[in-house]
Amino acid sequence: MKGAVKGKVLPPLSREAEAFLEMLQAERGASRNTMAAYGTDLRDLAAFLARRKARLVDADADALRAYLKSLDYVGMTPRTVARRLSVMRQFYRFLLAERFREDDPASTLDSPRLGRPLPKVLSRDEVDRLIEASRTAEDLGRMATLLEILYAAGLRVSELVTLPLVAVERDPSMLVVRGKGNKERLVPLSDPARKAIAAWLPMRAAGLAEGETSRFLFPSRGRTGHLTRQRFAQLLKEAALAAGIDPARVSPHVLRHAFASHLLEGGADLRSVQLMLGHADIATTQIYTHVLDEKLRSLVQDKHPLARRKRPRAG
Repeated sequence: MKGAVKGKVLPPLSREAEAFLEMLQAERGASRNTMAAYGTDLRDLAAFLARRKARLVDADADALRAYLKSLDYVGMTPRTVARRLSVMRQFYRFLLAERFREDDPASTLDSPRLGRPLPKVLSRDEVDRLIEASRTAEDLGRMATLLEILYAAGLRVSELVTLPLVAVERDPSMLVVRGKGNKERLVPLSDPARKAIAAWLPMRAAGLAEGETSRFLFPSRGRTGHLTRQRFAQLLKEAALAAGIDPARVSPHVLRHAFASHLLEGGADLRSVQLMLGHADIATTQIYTHVLDEKLRSLVQDKHPLARRKRPRAG
């Protein structure tokens, strides 16, 4: 199969690359989009190597460094280069593990320097205002319930809108969430979230036509059968306006960031937050350590005896 990136014709995937993608799907539950992106990255690398009379399977470290430099030359962002490097590292580790080759040429490659963009976070007061502004008579409590669950459990928006009814029918203290790679995790539900769900369930049933059933907690008559991510994002912007918050600062992912940051501010450990967010790697969760940095700085400034010691007056 051939592909093209910005007019560039790419070669077909090698058998080793095909085997690598099959492993990603079988063992890691990689999505179709992930498989497509990884395949395109490997085909682009293969095209570069072919011009140097080398093959993907037996490229050396110098050839891989030259490829990364070529990405800088065409103006690719450091974050995109880092993603390409990540794919290369995974691919060559796979080749080594499967005995396609006896070394890993990507193991000595340096990562590009990345700025550390901190996630946008709403304050606790802003979250409260957002939830209150979402309580409208026309909505029957649906949006408030969505926001209470999102903020209480830190779900991805796709996990939120596809929540099955069975996940909450017995008023559980723990919410079972099916996330990326079809993996399940348990997330505790706050009392406000549980009360919102209890109030929503009768409204949900009343909103269904006689004899109509739905397996989703937030059903819709659209093609998917549930509230879509796009519609939820639109409703969230409307709630932000009503709450007097700049809609540009608010998105479903910002509420997920608020969940994680506020937990850490309250004393939760990073590992627990990782499990609740469903991050496969704790390195992904470490972006929230800026909250801990600020907390530690305040702790030292406020509590350390040397920090509190007054400087002697001059003269």
